[in-house]
Amino acid sequence: MQQPAIQPNTQPASELMLRETASQTAGPYVHIGLALAAAGNPVRDEEVWNEMAKPDAEGEPIEIVGNVIDGNGDLVRDAFLEAWQADANGNYQTDYDLGKPFNSFGRTATTFDHGSEWSLTTIKPGAVKHPSGQLMAPHINLAVFARGVNIHLQTRLYFDDEVEANAQCPMLTRIESPTRRQTLIARREEVDGKVRYRFDIRLQGEGETVFFDF
Repeated sequence: MQQPAIQPNTQPASELMLRETASQTAGPYVHIGLALAAAGNPVRDEEVWNEMAKPDAEGEPIEIVGNVIDGNGDLVRDAFLEAWQADANGNYQTDYDLGKPFNSFGRTATTFDHGSEWSLTTIKPGAVKHPSGQLMAPHINLAVFARGVNIHLQTRLYFDDEVEANAQCPMLTRIESPTRRQTLIARREEVDGKVRYRFDIRLQGEGETVFFDF
């Protein structure tokens, strides 16, 4: 007598081959839940978004802008980024409150409008102490999510006008190649009298951004 077929959910998990979920889950679905404006949906009254610092926040007000670029040199128009940075005194603010002048955490996204740029309104962070006791150069930590990127990528943004601090940073100097190190440096601009830094993230190919395995 032929035995009935065993249903997949009756087999031990160790005997099953678990397939990846669609890479699309790292793309537009993220925007629907976490980047409502970028997805074309109505925004909530309280939203974690790209204004990390208000005008009365302590420190130098700056704007960060950039593109996300794939291995073919094309713009990734539906990437999602999360930012984490210290305040002007080099301290991370762990209690998020939209009523505060500054929060250490923010989110942003590229879109199909405005040249597909992502942006952050924040303040220039202070130097943070490394576990070794050395000071790390001012930086912003960035996590990048996108279609086809099943595990988010982690990188850092440093500032080109912090030459001395960058040269002594215990994290930045671990990158042996000076050319590769430059992929983490944001370029200072002045637009309408305001300070802005440009930082493009290249996911693959020539000039690929350095990513960290934290």
